[in-house]
Amino acid sequence: MKAFTSYRVAAEHAGLTVEDYLKTIHHYSGRRLQKLTRRKGILLKGKSVFLQKKLHSGDLLQVLILEEDTSKLQPEKGPVEILYEDAFLLVLNKPAFMLVHPTGRTTNGTLANYLAYHLQERGQGGTIRPVHRLDRETSGCVIFAKDARSQFLLEQQLKEKTLRRTYWALVKGVVTPPAGTIEAPIGPHPTQANRGAVQAQGQPAITHYRTIRNLGENSLLELTLATGRTHQIRVHLAHLGYPILGDGMYGVRVPWLSRQALHASRVSFHHLQDNREISVDAPLPADLTRALELCERQ
Repeated sequence: MKAFTSYRVAAEHAGLTVEDYLKTIHHYSGRRLQKLTRRKGILLKGKSVFLQKKLHSGDLLQVLILEEDTSKLQPEKGPVEILYEDAFLLVLNKPAFMLVHPTGRTTNGTLANYLAYHLQERGQGGTIRPVHRLDRETSGCVIFAKDARSQFLLEQQLKEKTLRRTYWALVKGVVTPPAGTIEAPIGPHPTQANRGAVQAQGQPAITHYRTIRNLGENSLLELTLATGRTHQIRVHLAHLGYPILGDGMYGVRVPWLSRQALHASRVSFHHLQDNREISVDAPLPADLTRALELCERQ
């Protein structure tokens, strides 16, 4: 049975082509769109549609969930820390400096490669399906679905905001007010490639934050995402005037931290069988624990 992800086109996205909508709003790659086109896996109002078709407000776009060719994902022996597992999914603790899955020219050394090996050793080979992503330098919780149906249901929870992601960030400055909501649209940076920026014509982006504690001239924040734009937390905090320590792209480099001080501390979701709420926590890694101690002593 084929499974589809459904998107209802918002008024502000009316006029975009199917291709632009899926690429810019939902971050589909060109290669993935080619695969979907070959399989007639993009439906508008229940019928196959070509990529240059313009969308209208309220249109229902359905996109086939692909069973990726796992022969291209080379299983590799490597660290896999399982924080939670059931019949439908796993939550892994991603170390900093590791990609979630192969991208671009990087085909090995990712969390997906290591999970493929781990499952193969168990006799549980199959498609590796990350439900969401983390930046290379960000540590913490990542959810992997075990089958296409579970992936679809978890992606629906993401859209409906019943799957929640919580982060900790160490930022420069004493945040005022100590709790609040950052609501500022994010789009591509006008002059710098691969960066985001707050801009009026960007996509809606909402981040909630609260101060856990002040540490001298710095603050430890807890943040939750109401939307999932690329680099959202990093862009929003820099825009607010409290950049993340160690973030070489948007924040402030410091000699005592080799990466951005951002950690995916918790994921919460509804169990796919009995609907009970489950929360999974990832412990703060040693480098960020040391960073907090150093800030407290300053």
